[in-house]
Amino acid sequence: MAGFATAPATLANLAHLTPRPVKGLFGDNYLSLADMDFTQQFLPEVYEKEIERYGNRTITGFLRMVGAEMPMASDQVVWSEQGRLHIAYDNVTTQAAANQTISLPDATTSPDGKAPLLGPGMTIVLAKGNITAKAFVKAIVTPQVGTNVTYDIVVYDTANGQLPTGLHTETGVSTFVYGSEYGKGSSLAGNSVDASFTTFSNKPIILRDKYAVNGSDVAQIGWVEVTTEIGTGGYLWYLKSEHESRIRFEDYLEMSMVEATDAQSTITDASGATISGMQGLFDALETRGLVFNDADFDGASSPTAGLGAFDTILQELDKQGAIEENMMFLDRETALSIDNMLAQQNSYGTGGTSYGVFENSEEMALNLGFSGFRRGSYDFYKTDWKYLNDSTTRGGITDISGVIVPAGTSTVYDQQLGQNISRPFLHIRYRASEADDRRLKSWVTGSVGGNYTSDEDAMNVHFLSERTLCTQAANNFVLLKRTV
Repeated sequence: MAGFATAPATLANLAHLTPRPVKGLFGDNYLSLADMDFTQQFLPEVYEKEIERYGNRTITGFLRMVGAEMPMASDQVVWSEQGRLHIAYDNVTTQAAANQTISLPDATTSPDGKAPLLGPGMTIVLAKGNITAKAFVKAIVTPQVGTNVTYDIVVYDTANGQLPTGLHTETGVSTFVYGSEYGKGSSLAGNSVDASFTTFSNKPIILRDKYAVNGSDVAQIGWVEVTTEIGTGGYLWYLKSEHESRIRFEDYLEMSMVEATDAQSTITDASGATISGMQGLFDALETRGLVFNDADFDGASSPTAGLGAFDTILQELDKQGAIEENMMFLDRETALSIDNMLAQQNSYGTGGTSYGVFENSEEMALNLGFSGFRRGSYDFYKTDWKYLNDSTTRGGITDISGVIVPAGTSTVYDQQLGQNISRPFLHIRYRASEADDRRLKSWVTGSVGGNYTSDEDAMNVHFLSERTLCTQAANNFVLLKRTV
């Protein structure tokens, strides 16, 4: 006997539904997810506002706060920095006492190469050892000078004019010139020494990025309410990713200036062009700046740390340019460590600490969020550097804990202009001319969005910049590092 086949289970499950002639909410006319296999045709509830789970994600601002940007037209920027005014050496070798001879670490001459830096009649100090057991004498360079490496001397402090026992055949002897002395009627009047200087250079690198969206995705508009990294808000559709590509590229501009390094081997890109790198901030400070390891400013790990560790930095700054105002960009751990150090010195100057920037207010001095303080003759203004805290940048490595950057400007000789100029100690030079400004270029290619430059069914937003970083007077910068 013929009959009907059993209805599918999916139809049986719908037997409880009672259709209604109007759109109304009733207890027996709704479809649940268990009622059908084709729920993909129904849209889920979507929050249109994007959740800011990471807050402000940009790390730019460091160079914006301490530097400036200036155009350049060449493949290289060259500047000269003044040399030391006085003559000193840290690695002098002394001969046996009877020889009365010292040897400099290298054949050092004046910048023009015409004369050695030491000459007959110069009076010098020689010292070796620690503070409590230091061999120390004063001597004069005699006319019997051999070369610009080896010099004959006569010691003032000994009866025979020879080196004392503590300075016989020693290496690593420190010496500096403190004056000169000549006899009556002398014809050897001084030693001509031209001003010394050191030339530095850096070259720009080209940074590129792009964002692409195909024509089909452009036709399907989807809106997202966002709050941008710079504080503005509103709705974006398919170009939201383009917006993020742009701010990410702007971050790369700063990160490259901080992290870049010179290539030690031959590197070529995909098109065969040579890549040579450049000297970024960290590389410059490792090479030419001051590096302070394992700073413990709150004294948590050693009784000799705390304020004494910070004073070690001041003592080194005294040996350099002694720039009075400095900016400190720190990671969270080091910033809190300095806050603890200052909180321990909150009695308005105990131990030499001055709180003039806080107007000597007890309430302000006890506030652990110090923004500035004075120690000795130096003013320091500290702030958190997000780049050192973010887990997707240096915060994921934690080897660098901060940078101390001198505020103000330096006067250097610009090889391109042929004159002395004042520049921030840290500044950016970007390629630019009347025909093309490469500070931050952006252009669109493709056949979507009203732009028709090719037959590609897409819109490509391109970004490009060509720039370099000038770290001048790097000996006044301090790089704070962790080695353990």
